[in-house]
Amino acid sequence: MNRITLPNGRQLSQMAYGVWRLSEAADTSVNANLARIDACLAQGITTFDHADIYGDYRCEALFGEAIKARPALRQQIEIVTKTDIMLLSKQWPSTRVKHYDTTPAHVTASVDRSLQRIGVDVIDLMLIHRPDPLCDATALGASLDGLIDSGKVRGVGVSNFMPWDTDLLQSRMKHKLQTNQIELSLLHTAPFINGQIPHAQQHRMPVMAWSPLGGGRLHSQATQVGTAAARLAPKLAELAKASGTDTTAVAMAWLMHHPVGVIPVMGSNQLDRIGSFAQAFKVPMDRQTWYELYELANGHEVP
Repeated sequence: MNRITLPNGRQLSQMAYGVWRLSEAADTSVNANLARIDACLAQGITTFDHADIYGDYRCEALFGEAIKARPALRQQIEIVTKTDIMLLSKQWPSTRVKHYDTTPAHVTASVDRSLQRIGVDVIDLMLIHRPDPLCDATALGASLDGLIDSGKVRGVGVSNFMPWDTDLLQSRMKHKLQTNQIELSLLHTAPFINGQIPHAQQHRMPVMAWSPLGGGRLHSQATQVGTAAARLAPKLAELAKASGTDTTAVAMAWLMHHPVGVIPVMGSNQLDRIGSFAQAFKVPMDRQTWYELYELANGHEVP
């Protein structure tokens, strides 16, 4: 498994395991979750992507139970988590409306809760989950710097930010932002031209890609005439056959070919699916193949 170096010199595996579906698994026992973690580690996937809200605020704790059962795992993995989205939930009975909270009090308390739920002493990478229209960038930047200086987090980044959102927050911080986690896939190519990918490359920030299979639509819409998934299906199948892999592997190889350093965040509760993630590194990808897929994804050739 390739490793991606962040601006602070720390590294993540080039594929990450997303835990957002952990609470939906048929078996959420400690042993089942340890088996999922082991299936990742066997391929070199050491980065685990969380958010406080996942599973209605339950997934961090489910993962934490596995870590507590085998404490030595902490030295083998990197923990990424996120904060600022406030859901309508029984966990937060005072919340009247879904909103974002980037106040220092909330962000600091959220980090403390994540540390407690996961059962670790430090978070490797903490992300602001969504841009907050009511954000006080000076206050948020100072609180994020403080979390790094306190040793509670090793680095901070953002998620779903546009370049101007990132620049604003960075302008109020002394520590460098480490990544932007964005929606990116063959079915969502806008970040290559809307400024998100160029901005990340300008600032030498690797990009984490959520929904790298288009929320499953890359497969589920493959037979629906007129969809991008249908246009892509024959070429993906051809490349999968040639490389002895599957179409998921080809789609991930396409993402990881980009020089910005894309880290697909993969999610599944099925051990066989988890065990196949690293097949993506067996898929040859060159410039013209990349553009063939890009053209099919967008439905037209480049200008």
